[in-house]
Amino acid sequence: MEEEEEAIGLLDKVLEDEDVFLLEECELGTPASPGSGSPFLVAVKVEAGKGLEMRKLVLSGFLASEEIYINQLEALLLPMKPLKATATTSQPVLTIQQIETIFYKVQDIYQIHKEFYDSLCPKVQQWDSQVTMGHLFQKLASQLGVYKAFVDNYKVALETAEKCSQSNNQFQKISEELKVKGPKDSKDSHTSVTMEALLYKPIDRVTRSTLVLHDLLKHTPVDHPDYPLLQDALRISQNFLSSINEDIDPRRTAVTTPKGETRQLVKDGFLVEVSESSRKLRHVFLFTDVLLCAKLKKTSAGKHQQYDCKWYIPLADLVFPSPEESEASPQVQPFPDHELEDMKMKISTLKSEIQKEKANKGQSRAIERLKKKMFENEFLLLLNSPTIPFRIHNRNGKSYLFLLSSDYERSEWREAIQKLQKKDLQAFVLSSVELQVLTGSCFKLRTVHNIPVTSNKDDDESPGLYGFLHVIVHSAKGFKQSANLYCTLEVDSFGYFVSKAKTRVFRDTAEPKWDEEFEIELEGSQSLRILCYEKCYDKSKVNKDNNEIVDKIMGKGQIQLDPQTVETKNWHTDVIEMNGIKVEFSMKFTSRDMSLKRTPSKKQTGVFGVKISVVTKRERSKVPYIVRQCVEEVEKRGIEEVGIYRISGVATDIQALKAVFDANNKDILLMLSDMDINAIAGTLKLYFRELPEPLLTDRLYLAFMEGIALSDPAAKENCMMHLLRSLPDPNLITFLFLLEHLKRVAEKEPINKMSLHNLATVFGPTLLRPSEVESKAHLTSAADIWSHDVMAQVPLAAPRLGLVEGEMSPYASYLMGSWVDGL
Repeated sequence: MEEEEEAIGLLDKVLEDEDVFLLEECELGTPASPGSGSPFLVAVKVEAGKGLEMRKLVLSGFLASEEIYINQLEALLLPMKPLKATATTSQPVLTIQQIETIFYKVQDIYQIHKEFYDSLCPKVQQWDSQVTMGHLFQKLASQLGVYKAFVDNYKVALETAEKCSQSNNQFQKISEELKVKGPKDSKDSHTSVTMEALLYKPIDRVTRSTLVLHDLLKHTPVDHPDYPLLQDALRISQNFLSSINEDIDPRRTAVTTPKGETRQLVKDGFLVEVSESSRKLRHVFLFTDVLLCAKLKKTSAGKHQQYDCKWYIPLADLVFPSPEESEASPQVQPFPDHELEDMKMKISTLKSEIQKEKANKGQSRAIERLKKKMFENEFLLLLNSPTIPFRIHNRNGKSYLFLLSSDYERSEWREAIQKLQKKDLQAFVLSSVELQVLTGSCFKLRTVHNIPVTSNKDDDESPGLYGFLHVIVHSAKGFKQSANLYCTLEVDSFGYFVSKAKTRVFRDTAEPKWDEEFEIELEGSQSLRILCYEKCYDKSKVNKDNNEIVDKIMGKGQIQLDPQTVETKNWHTDVIEMNGIKVEFSMKFTSRDMSLKRTPSKKQTGVFGVKISVVTKRERSKVPYIVRQCVEEVEKRGIEEVGIYRISGVATDIQALKAVFDANNKDILLMLSDMDINAIAGTLKLYFRELPEPLLTDRLYLAFMEGIALSDPAAKENCMMHLLRSLPDPNLITFLFLLEHLKRVAEKEPINKMSLHNLATVFGPTLLRPSEVESKAHLTSAADIWSHDVMAQVPLAAPRLGLVEGEMSPYASYLMGSWVDGL
């Protein structure tokens, strides 16, 4: 505590001066006063008086700091009573549970120290040689159990306070400027302190109190009645301190500046920087006054790792350029989507191989070799997948560009920097020595130690969920004024977050009610994020880095996907609070095996769940009407839609279309023209998923799987040709019709971001899936890999097919060959 350090520093100076004075008296042989006795007795008396005075000085300094500490606790407790009063009203600022979590045990700690101060103060004021106060310190130490409870709750209290500040503007204002009363003799009546700083004071207090006990014992005679009591108090305090988790000590997350100020680490993480027209993985550190970009130095085995500073910007000089102000980003060669998909497939394959090796108790060397390959692919994926620009600028010079995988991360970094910039910051230049010290501290202070890839995780860590998460975004409230509002949903996959769904824009409202359901595919996912945006229609707000209009984030929130919570048949309703906005949603999870499980159907009416041969015979068509109409509509107005077939459509819209097609309603075409294009794409995928057997048939699944495993390209092509010829005509002709359509979609990849490999990933598990019997013999992830590879390789055989009925058009033959060429 700064105040106590000042008091101790002043005390040390006084004692040093007194030591010199007493030493001079003894050395110079100052004549004793009449009746004072021998010089030795004079020295003893002086030493006794010195010890008594020093004890008083130590206690006076401690008492002054104790007064400040009590004032800090009072300031912390001040908002608790009104917050509790509002908690029972219709418009609570915080819930009772949140209040109890944030202020846990603070009232008890205040009472303990107030009682201690009131007992010690008169003893110090009426000081003489007979005063005893060891019992007060012993009692204080015996009550450290309250501090243990506070310490155990400390991190949760901080997290809760931070979360409440983000979701409630009123609480944010309260927590940012708490007024601490100054000491009685101080000129400053009040000081503004944040709630976060005050919550740390109790932990800091226990650490400092042991120093005072050391000083008191040093200047207390062994035969004094206080000595054993102070010894006992010190023993209890030291045992308590050794039991406290070191992670809460700010000295582990801070470095001292040359001016003696504390530079706290606020946030750090791995970001992809665009540097010299290429992507570089950097470790970025945000301190209370500076942003530092670093990379790990290459060191030989056994040497201590260090960071090399690439650049830094004092926060006083850091600005975020607006979209119209920013310069166009340097040309960075985009990584082809199909190569990213290839990496994902390799990672999934390697995961399966590692699991097999472990199950068969394989050699550790083989497992380590597989893990190394997996890390290499995950690292490349992490480096090359981000596309969202995050630009920062030094007002005195250069701009820097990062690419992030999610708008969520961009918003988090921006908000953390802007929060620090609200303080009175000064510009500065670090000397080479200062920069070396700061960079050297990064390795010790960092909170993110490893690149966020699954190969870095321990085997016992949760692998996440695989399957389909059904989410209904119901409504939102808490907006201060009407706006055009929508939400996006993100889940983590392969170490980074991917946008999976988007609600429609609810125009000109402060209480949007979407009630839209989405089906989101999970690939080892552990978290769901919801971001709420205000739609911008101003075309001047185009970001030059990605040529997209920048919409404003109104709020964002994240929840963990706990398997025990979501793996139920019932819907689970929850609320995410974000910057004062509350979004209500429901969700339930279906495992991939259950969602793609095909059950034999005796149904003959409608089209969903009915054999494709029955539908085409009834319709007297070669391709089912539902497939033709959905394809036509997507090509008419959705072929340039970003993420077509990947972004989920609204589930209620899809079910409505399903009902209309099943009933063969005459209003089908009218309904299609009004429906959101992602819902139409979702209806087409649902049709193929609900076929009683996959389009490429159960009978041929194993043959396709064996054929794709062949090494010789010619043999693989012959096998694919034979298998395609073996398909029933309705299946083959529909498959070729779909391929022609997907080729046209892929031709628009620069606009819609959907490559052939992306489309193969979406349709593979639906069109080619093992039967229920076969699926038990194969890992789900492995089955998906096979189905994707077959979808990518099947076209090799198509140009050599000679069909009698429904012969493939020259264009279809060409497109299937070119599909493979493009892989």
